[in-house]
Amino acid sequence: MKKILGILGLLIFVCVITAINNPKFLLASNIEQLLHRTALFGIISLGAAFVIMTGGIDLSIGSVIGLTGSLMPLLLVEKHWSVPGTIAFVGSLSLVIGLAHGLLITKLKIQPFIVTLCGLLLYRGLARWVTEDSNLRFGSDYPGLMWFVKSKLEIGLPVAIPVPAIIFLILAILSWIFLNRTIWGRHLMALGRNEQAARFSGIATDRLTILAYVFCAGLAGLGGVLFALDQNTVQPSAHGNFYELYAIAAAVLGGCSLRGGEGSIIGVAIGAALLRVLYNAIIMADIPSQLDFAIIGMVILGGVIADELIKRYAARKRLQAARMQSTKE
Repeated sequence: MKKILGILGLLIFVCVITAINNPKFLLASNIEQLLHRTALFGIISLGAAFVIMTGGIDLSIGSVIGLTGSLMPLLLVEKHWSVPGTIAFVGSLSLVIGLAHGLLITKLKIQPFIVTLCGLLLYRGLARWVTEDSNLRFGSDYPGLMWFVKSKLEIGLPVAIPVPAIIFLILAILSWIFLNRTIWGRHLMALGRNEQAARFSGIATDRLTILAYVFCAGLAGLGGVLFALDQNTVQPSAHGNFYELYAIAAAVLGGCSLRGGEGSIIGVAIGAALLRVLYNAIIMADIPSQLDFAIIGMVILGGVIADELIKRYAARKRLQAARMQSTKE
């Protein structure tokens, strides 16, 4: 809870400073856009969080986004597939990718870093090859699909709620229930804290690891489709580039430990929002766009350093309290 309150406080601080610096930050159109982009990046961050909670990592998220995002217009527009058939194929492909990652990691004992790094290269190359590295467009022929990324729900507030935000909310609630209200969620946390101990306790560690990577790749595939529809034009060589870093950063900022065994769905959502607000603040402050990654990187590093220092301080306090207690006894 302390981590969540800390990252929430940082988010509020950045919002207040940005609003003071540029009142346009509070315009309904800007807030709607922030909700829209936060939701899209939040979806892929949920998947990254589950993998990180197991003590793993997935570097292929951006390339899975690139592959699925490129296949959507290719199959729909160029190959004239049906919408249900295209969605079924793209969704199944992303799940198979996650399954392959999980099996390589659990059965062949290959390090997650290596498996997903190879995936990063493989899926990007496949996306460029199957599309012949050409830009693809949806055009205006798919209003039903576009509704999922372009529409907004009016609920009587000054700000309309983008449909992607509703999708993200539903996924976040389901993820929270899985993590906090099911035995599998507790087992997943135990796996991340100590895999060997979890295995000796009778937990199906391999199945949970595979499930985490399938979930991550599945959400990356969904993200690839939504990002492609949102942009309407897909460039296979660039679609989804570096998005895995945003996803991992949002998860880490939200309290997921890269050592595994720690994490919060609420924290991940706040972390994703913080990254998008930071990006928006950079634009509104007229800071050169070349410094985007540098500033965001410094903020993330600062947050991680602060978290580590707080952990050490708390550990010292607990140790001192234990010593004082033992002295009294």
